[in-house]
Amino acid sequence: MTKFWQTLALGIICVVGTTSMAADSIHDFKLKNIEGKDVELSEYKGKVLLVVNVASKCGATPQYEQLQALQDKYKEKGLVVVGIPCNQFGGQEPGTEKDIQKFCTDKYKVTFPMMSKVDVNGEKQAPLYKFLKANAESKDDVKWNFEKFVISKDGTVAGRFSTKTKPDAVEVVSVIESELKK
Repeated sequence: MTKFWQTLALGIICVVGTTSMAADSIHDFKLKNIEGKDVELSEYKGKVLLVVNVASKCGATPQYEQLQALQDKYKEKGLVVVGIPCNQFGGQEPGTEKDIQKFCTDKYKVTFPMMSKVDVNGEKQAPLYKFLKANAESKDDVKWNFEKFVISKDGTVAGRFSTKTKPDAVEVVSVIESELKK
């Protein structure tokens, strides 16, 4: 086999291999929880998720209250709110994981799963966020803290909502309720 054909064959193998390893759902990802332990998102198969990049020192931080209320209201029906701290927007999540956990527990009585801090945009963005943005209707970068992604039971993106859209807004709740009925 000539050098040309060897290179071409290797290129085809690489492309096919890369394509077959692409994630089909968020269930293909792993994160670290706020305590630093690995969490396979496949644990949430069959659940509807509300994934939110959170921050403790943001004008939208009071949305924690609405997120917890949604968790309380719909938990028995299969909703799991997942908070993912991010310090990319105005340095509004500067604390350690322990600081973040204490703040969320003390101030907002958060009981939903909290993950370790990640980047949601840029070169160091968490692979999960690359997947979420690529599979949402809007492919744009996350604009600010408290952007919300509703994830269907099969792990696909069912909706994306900006910071300005509160977690208990009709449009968010209607997507959550619709996904819970499926």
